[in-house]
Amino acid sequence: MSADGAYDTKACHEAIANRQAAAIIPTRKNAKPWADGKAGAQARNEILWATRKLGRSIWEKWSGYHRRSLVEAKMGCFKRLGERVMARDFDRQVTELQVRASILDRFTSLGTPETVRVA
Repeated sequence: MSADGAYDTKACHEAIANRQAAAIIPTRKNAKPWADGKAGAQARNEILWATRKLGRSIWEKWSGYHRRSLVEAKMGCFKRLGERVMARDFDRQVTELQVRASILDRFTSLGTPETVRVA
């Protein structure tokens, strides 16, 4: 589960650990190790150790945290197609959102360059 630094709390880390999921949450700049031996605290202390030893940019690439920004950018594009769902019926709402997703996919494919290898 990826989240930004605002979710670097004991409650969030515990909830993620209780579901046997991996937390990819960067620690805050002034973060200190947590003393309690719970699973959430151990996972968070490993993230803290890795960011201190490797540096934050290397940790982001190594952990896959950079994918979060790609998802947020795509969601921003999705919202530009309309903030609200216009349909009232649930099935029509699903169809409306699927149409928006296909439009977004089409726009993305139009903007993707074709790469040709030159011998």
